[in-house]
Amino acid sequence: MNIHEYQGKELLKKYGVRIQEGIVAETADAAVAAANKLNAETGTSWYVIKAQIHAGGRGKGGGVKLAKNIDQVKEIAGQIIGMQLVTKQTGAEGKKVHKVLVAQDVYYPGASPTKEFYACILMDRAKSQNVIIVSTEGGMEIEEVAEHTPEKIIKEWVDPRVGLQAYQVRNLVFQLGLSGEAFKEMVKFITNLYKAYDDSDAAMIEINPALKTSDDKIVAVDAKVAFDDNALYRHKDLAALRDLTEEDPLEVEATASDLNYVKLDGNVGCMVNGAGLAMATMDIIKISGGEPANFLDVGGGANAKTVEAGFRIILKDPNVKAILINVFGGIVRCDRVANGVVEAYKNIGDIKVPIIVRLQGTNAEEGAEIINKSGLKVFSAIALKDAATKVKEVLAA
Repeated sequence: MNIHEYQGKELLKKYGVRIQEGIVAETADAAVAAANKLNAETGTSWYVIKAQIHAGGRGKGGGVKLAKNIDQVKEIAGQIIGMQLVTKQTGAEGKKVHKVLVAQDVYYPGASPTKEFYACILMDRAKSQNVIIVSTEGGMEIEEVAEHTPEKIIKEWVDPRVGLQAYQVRNLVFQLGLSGEAFKEMVKFITNLYKAYDDSDAAMIEINPALKTSDDKIVAVDAKVAFDDNALYRHKDLAALRDLTEEDPLEVEATASDLNYVKLDGNVGCMVNGAGLAMATMDIIKISGGEPANFLDVGGGANAKTVEAGFRIILKDPNVKAILINVFGGIVRCDRVANGVVEAYKNIGDIKVPIIVRLQGTNAEEGAEIINKSGLKVFSAIALKDAATKVKEVLAA
């Protein structure tokens, strides 16, 4: 689960991480009020107006701008709020901006930076350890740094059996070339950042840039925070930060029905039970000449209700020209799934796209018989090859 920059900064501040102070606003007038409050609290008179969406590259898309007075705060906030912000991470359709963060300008004279750094903590699944990544190339896209100057990326892995050790943090900071007070500040910064990551069961915390000011303070100017969905039951307060307007509506609907759904760009919807089988199903679709329109796992307890919910979600995608249901009957019986398909088809009514149902495993033959005798526009298949052929035929029709 992703959260907004302002929410991430609020979390980090609780752990002693120094942040670029700011106040969120949903209207231009609220942005003015936020700027006045910041001026009273921090003394800043220049402000950075930042669009709050779950995507990077906001500045390049026009979603981050500097305001040098209150009038500019109102003007810029009015321009950004409500805009359809397009970045590399949003795709061509972009994302609508509902709120902005009015932040103090830490680059303003008196708090002038001397250096920008990059810092990130995430899970290295290949090593089953958390990894801390830092670089002297703050403010740049880390992918660009990795490609062109990989020697400037510094990593330290944390053994979960012993946790983060002080010498590891010192080693990272030493390689950043810091000394004196700045060295101590960066040690504290990374230590607190890791504490926030570990305590909150985060999947990633990325700070780009982390700013060393002229008085050797380290400040998180940006914050990208994502949490492990599987651990959110332990953090009700963090789960409450979820912003559904930033997520695909179909994925939100699927979550409400306990379905695992990811929208893709193809023309063949697929419904399966099991992530591995889903990957095989998408391969089948590709072999047949189609493109998968989604990943949809109904789980091991598929029934008429979950199948119907899956149908409704898939059919809301206008690009879908056919649906392939691929179920292996292990925990769930194939005849039960077949009855669920028929019942869901009748409940929804007027389904215009052809449906191919491939059943294998427990009661597969009984399931195929139910499908074949239903009188509906549903085609059954047993072998994977048969399913691929059926998909190819209906797409060509």
